[in-house]
Amino acid sequence: MFLCVLTGLTVYAQRTFTPAQARSLFDEKYDMVFGDEGATLHYAVNIIGIYKTEGTIWYKKEKSKFIDEKYVAWNDGTTYTRLERKKNTVVMYDSDDPERDKYASKFSFFPDNYTYSAREEKGQYVITIKAKKGVKGVKEAHVYINKQTGYPEAVRVKVLFFSTTIKITDFHHGNISDDLFVFPREMYADYLFVDNRR
Repeated sequence: MFLCVLTGLTVYAQRTFTPAQARSLFDEKYDMVFGDEGATLHYAVNIIGIYKTEGTIWYKKEKSKFIDEKYVAWNDGTTYTRLERKKNTVVMYDSDDPERDKYASKFSFFPDNYTYSAREEKGQYVITIKAKKGVKGVKEAHVYINKQTGYPEAVRVKVLFFSTTIKITDFHHGNISDDLFVFPREMYADYLFVDNRR
Protein backbone atom coordinates (compact mmCIF):
# COMPACT_ATOMS: atom_id res chain seq x y z
CA MET A 1 0.00 0.00 0.00
CA PHE A 2 1.30 3.65 -0.74
CA LEU A 3 0.93 4.99 2.61
CA CYS A 4 4.72 4.22 3.06
CA VAL A 5 5.60 7.63 1.60
CA LEU A 6 3.59 9.54 4.11
CA THR A 7 6.40 10.17 6.55
CA GLY A 8 8.18 13.36 7.63
CA LEU A 9 11.37 14.89 6.32
CA THR A 10 14.39 16.16 8.18
CA VAL A 11 14.52 19.95 7.84
CA TYR A 12 17.03 20.94 5.15
CA ALA A 13 18.33 24.44 4.49
CA GLN A 14 18.29 24.26 0.69
CA ARG A 15 15.21 25.04 -1.40
CA THR A 16 15.64 22.41 -4.11
CA PHE A 17 17.17 18.94 -4.19
CA THR A 18 19.06 16.93 -6.77
CA PRO A 19 17.39 13.66 -7.84
CA ALA A 20 19.92 11.72 -5.75
CA GLN A 21 19.20 13.86 -2.67
CA ALA A 22 15.44 13.51 -3.17
CA ARG A 23 15.75 9.72 -3.43
CA SER A 24 17.97 9.62 -0.36
CA LEU A 25 15.38 11.58 1.63
CA PHE A 26 12.65 9.26 0.47
CA ASP A 27 14.63 6.14 1.35
CA GLU A 28 15.36 7.48 4.82
CA LYS A 29 11.70 8.07 5.51
CA TYR A 30 10.53 4.85 3.88
CA ASP A 31 12.76 3.04 6.36
CA MET A 32 11.27 5.14 9.16
CA VAL A 33 7.84 3.66 8.43
CA PHE A 34 8.78 0.07 7.60
CA GLY A 35 11.91 -0.28 9.71
CA ASP A 36 12.45 -1.90 13.09
CA GLU A 37 10.65 0.82 15.08
CA GLY A 38 7.56 1.24 12.86
CA ALA A 39 5.12 4.14 12.64
CA THR A 40 1.44 5.03 12.92
CA LEU A 41 -0.78 7.74 11.41
CA HIS A 42 -4.39 8.74 10.84
CA TYR A 43 -5.47 9.06 7.21
CA ALA A 44 -8.49 10.34 5.29
CA VAL A 45 -9.01 9.70 1.58
CA ASN A 46 -11.88 10.56 -0.76
CA ILE A 47 -11.85 9.29 -4.34
CA ILE A 48 -15.05 10.99 -5.45
CA GLY A 49 -17.68 8.49 -6.54
CA ILE A 50 -15.38 5.52 -5.99
CA TYR A 51 -14.08 5.25 -2.45
CA LYS A 52 -14.11 7.26 0.76
CA THR A 53 -12.64 6.26 4.10
CA GLU A 54 -10.59 7.36 7.04
CA GLY A 55 -8.85 5.48 9.77
CA THR A 56 -5.64 4.69 11.59
CA ILE A 57 -2.82 2.54 10.29
CA TRP A 58 0.30 1.04 11.87
CA TYR A 59 3.36 -0.24 9.98
CA LYS A 60 6.45 -2.17 11.00
CA LYS A 61 8.64 -3.97 8.47
CA GLU A 62 6.28 -6.16 6.39
CA LYS A 63 3.55 -5.97 9.04
CA SER A 64 0.54 -3.67 9.23
CA LYS A 65 -2.77 -3.05 10.94
CA PHE A 66 -5.56 -0.66 10.07
CA ILE A 67 -8.88 0.33 11.54
CA ASP A 68 -11.63 2.21 9.71
CA GLU A 69 -15.40 2.46 10.03
CA LYS A 70 -16.07 -0.85 8.22
CA TYR A 71 -13.03 -3.01 8.78
CA VAL A 72 -10.16 -3.94 11.03
CA ALA A 73 -7.25 -5.72 9.35
CA TRP A 74 -4.16 -7.39 10.76
CA ASN A 75 -1.16 -8.38 8.64
CA ASP A 76 1.46 -10.30 10.60
CA GLY A 77 3.69 -10.70 7.55
CA THR A 78 2.31 -14.15 6.70
CA THR A 79 -1.48 -13.88 6.99
CA TYR A 80 -3.73 -10.92 6.25
CA THR A 81 -6.90 -11.11 8.36
CA ARG A 82 -9.81 -8.72 7.74
CA LEU A 83 -12.69 -8.33 10.17
CA GLU A 84 -15.86 -7.20 8.40
CA ARG A 85 -17.73 -5.58 11.25
CA LYS A 86 -21.27 -5.40 9.84
CA LYS A 87 -21.19 -8.98 8.58
CA ASN A 88 -19.59 -10.50 11.71
CA THR A 89 -17.19 -12.18 9.31
CA VAL A 90 -13.43 -12.76 9.35
CA VAL A 91 -11.72 -13.24 5.98
CA MET A 92 -8.16 -14.54 5.75
CA TYR A 93 -5.66 -14.26 2.88
CA ASP A 94 -1.96 -14.80 2.36
CA SER A 95 -0.34 -11.47 3.14
CA ASP A 96 0.96 -11.09 -0.44
CA ASP A 97 -2.38 -11.88 -2.14
CA PRO A 98 -3.53 -8.86 -4.22
CA GLU A 99 -7.16 -10.02 -3.83
CA ARG A 100 -7.13 -9.13 -0.13
CA ASP A 101 -7.88 -5.44 -0.83
CA LYS A 102 -9.10 -4.35 -4.27
CA TYR A 103 -8.43 -0.65 -3.59
CA ALA A 104 -5.05 -0.96 -1.92
CA SER A 105 -3.78 -3.10 -4.80
CA LYS A 106 -4.26 -0.10 -7.10
CA PHE A 107 -1.74 1.79 -4.97
CA SER A 108 1.07 -0.75 -5.43
CA PHE A 109 4.44 0.92 -5.01
CA PHE A 110 8.03 -0.23 -5.52
CA PRO A 111 10.57 2.57 -4.90
CA ASP A 112 12.99 1.60 -7.69
CA ASN A 113 10.22 2.05 -10.29
CA TYR A 114 10.15 5.84 -9.76
CA THR A 115 12.14 9.01 -10.29
CA TYR A 116 12.40 11.52 -7.44
CA SER A 117 12.59 15.28 -7.03
CA ALA A 118 11.98 17.60 -4.08
CA ARG A 119 11.50 21.30 -3.48
CA GLU A 120 10.52 23.78 -0.79
CA GLU A 121 7.42 25.93 -1.13
CA LYS A 122 4.99 27.77 1.16
CA GLY A 123 6.35 26.36 4.40
CA GLN A 124 6.39 22.80 3.10
CA TYR A 125 8.76 20.34 1.53
CA VAL A 126 7.28 18.62 -1.49
CA ILE A 127 8.64 15.31 -2.76
CA THR A 128 7.50 14.46 -6.29
CA ILE A 129 7.58 10.83 -7.37
CA LYS A 130 6.99 9.88 -11.03
CA ALA A 131 6.63 6.36 -12.41
CA LYS A 132 9.06 5.14 -15.00
CA LYS A 133 7.68 3.97 -18.35
CA GLY A 134 5.48 0.88 -18.12
CA VAL A 135 4.99 0.95 -14.34
CA LYS A 136 1.52 -0.02 -13.10
CA GLY A 137 -0.15 1.28 -9.94
CA VAL A 138 0.81 4.73 -8.68
CA LYS A 139 1.77 6.95 -11.63
CA GLU A 140 2.72 10.10 -9.74
CA ALA A 141 2.62 11.43 -6.20
CA HIS A 142 3.35 14.68 -4.37
CA VAL A 143 4.15 14.29 -0.68
CA TYR A 144 3.62 17.46 1.38
CA ILE A 145 5.73 17.76 4.52
CA ASN A 146 5.35 20.46 7.16
CA LYS A 147 8.66 22.36 7.17
CA GLN A 148 8.59 23.10 10.90
CA THR A 149 7.52 19.73 12.28
CA GLY A 150 8.98 17.54 9.54
CA TYR A 151 5.75 15.52 9.55
CA PRO A 152 3.51 14.67 6.58
CA GLU A 153 0.36 16.67 5.96
CA ALA A 154 -0.92 15.22 2.69
CA VAL A 155 -0.10 13.07 -0.31
CA ARG A 156 -1.58 13.75 -3.75
CA VAL A 157 -1.61 10.45 -5.68
CA LYS A 158 -2.35 9.79 -9.36
CA VAL A 159 -3.48 6.26 -10.22
CA LEU A 160 -4.71 5.32 -13.70
CA PHE A 161 -7.43 7.85 -14.60
CA PHE A 162 -7.91 9.56 -11.23
CA SER A 163 -6.07 11.54 -8.58
CA THR A 164 -6.83 11.84 -4.91
CA THR A 165 -5.41 13.52 -1.84
CA ILE A 166 -4.70 11.52 1.30
CA LYS A 167 -4.78 13.78 4.35
CA ILE A 168 -2.54 12.76 7.24
CA THR A 169 -2.64 13.61 10.94
CA ASP A 170 -1.30 12.15 14.19
CA PHE A 171 1.92 10.77 12.73
CA HIS A 172 4.14 8.98 15.29
CA HIS A 173 7.35 7.03 14.81
CA GLY A 174 8.60 4.18 16.99
CA ASN A 175 7.35 2.19 19.99
CA ILE A 176 5.18 -0.09 17.84
CA SER A 177 4.77 -3.53 19.44
CA ASP A 178 4.74 -6.68 17.27
CA ASP A 179 1.72 -7.86 19.28
CA LEU A 180 -0.36 -5.19 17.56
CA PHE A 181 -0.22 -7.10 14.25
CA VAL A 182 -1.42 -10.45 15.61
CA PHE A 183 -5.07 -11.27 14.98
CA PRO A 184 -6.78 -11.97 18.36
CA ARG A 185 -8.76 -14.98 17.16
CA GLU A 186 -10.20 -15.80 20.59
CA MET A 187 -12.11 -12.50 20.58
CA TYR A 188 -13.98 -13.48 17.41
CA ALA A 189 -14.54 -17.21 17.94
CA ASP A 190 -18.27 -16.94 17.17
CA TYR A 191 -17.74 -15.08 13.86
CA LEU A 192 -17.99 -16.68 10.42
CA PHE A 193 -14.46 -17.47 9.13
CA VAL A 194 -13.64 -17.51 5.41
CA ASP A 195 -10.13 -18.82 4.68
CA ASN A 196 -8.81 -17.81 1.25
CA ARG A 197 -5.20 -18.72 1.94
CA ARG A 198 -3.43 -20.83 -0.66
